[in-house]
Amino acid sequence: MSYFRKTLFWLHLAAGLIVGLVVAIMAFTGVVLAYEDEIIAWTERDVRRVSVPAEAKPLPLDELIARVRAVAPSGAPDRIAVSRDPADAVAVFYNGNKTYYANPYTGKVIQAGPSPTRDFMNLMLGWHRQLSLFTGKHRETGQAITGACNAAFLALILTGAYLWWPRKWTWRIVRPLVSFVKAYGRFRDWNWHNVIGFWLLPVLIVISASGLVISYRWANTLINRVAGDPPPQSGRAAPAKQAAIASPQSAPVLGYGAVLAHIQSAIPAWDTITIRVPAPRPAAPAANPASPAPVPGPPPFNAWVRTHRNLIDFIPVQLGIDPITGEIIKRLGYAEQPPAIKLRLWFRFLHTGQALGKPGQFVAGLGCLGGLVLVYTGFALSWRRFFPKRDRAKAT
Repeated sequence: MSYFRKTLFWLHLAAGLIVGLVVAIMAFTGVVLAYEDEIIAWTERDVRRVSVPAEAKPLPLDELIARVRAVAPSGAPDRIAVSRDPADAVAVFYNGNKTYYANPYTGKVIQAGPSPTRDFMNLMLGWHRQLSLFTGKHRETGQAITGACNAAFLALILTGAYLWWPRKWTWRIVRPLVSFVKAYGRFRDWNWHNVIGFWLLPVLIVISASGLVISYRWANTLINRVAGDPPPQSGRAAPAKQAAIASPQSAPVLGYGAVLAHIQSAIPAWDTITIRVPAPRPAAPAANPASPAPVPGPPPFNAWVRTHRNLIDFIPVQLGIDPITGEIIKRLGYAEQPPAIKLRLWFRFLHTGQALGKPGQFVAGLGCLGGLVLVYTGFALSWRRFFPKRDRAKAT
């Protein structure tokens, strides 16, 4: 073994022992989070799914909302979610984390109770992003640790690829590097470590590199430079101004069913539609205290439309709808984003696999599972290297 290769090997081993535990936590939680939506939907199927009658037609959306209001008289709905799947109930979200599901055929309303699954997923997300040991003002410390460990894991992947490269390309040498063989003890761990690292190398590079973009501002700035866009501004961006509504104030406001019909007509490939219930605008102060304050116009409806025909399946198209005419006065989806935002969206959803749909989710989950095995086999190989006598005694 050359001096450079030997030095790289010991750096690889030392870095793996230092960051291995955190990488294992991120890998385990990544496997769970890859199927977060599917797991939640399955555990909540009793309230979210309904039986579809043979000939019955869905009730008007406004009637369903009225029935939900009758069950929950206090407060007002915040959002309404409608799915293309006829077996999905209409979800009505209230402020205060209350959700009601209305059967679109019978009008029966069920309030969703506490969700242990959602609590568990939030816990997994906390461990994945900043380690749940660090909360409150120490949250940034946890984020710094996970970000640094992710960067170190990318370095481990790249150095591991170099160390994997065989010095002689014969089938006897290459075979245990690319395929599982029947083995035990140290050779088994070595075989698993090399084979999993070889086949999942592109996936692990994408997951860890996209994690850098999520964790570090310098990575976002680099994306802007590559895309030719100005660097992102510090702090939160100012919200985009909504187009002015020129409809007469005395005209009647559209109902939810009519708004839904306009959205479905504008985006025929819709999969789910979420409509935010607009809050009434406060009266503007009068210029002259003696004259009455002008009556503000009705606020627009905002909606988010998810469709599996988008370039990125899970990027919703945001719409602004005139509450009187139903005209689309604002549209913001993937196509309307600047190049740097598009690149960041790809990195964000390649990290979870959602950018490539169900196959992408499976590959991302498999990559996280492979990362977990790499940590285990790396620790096992290190243990056998530093404590060979104990390993032999255990084998006998």
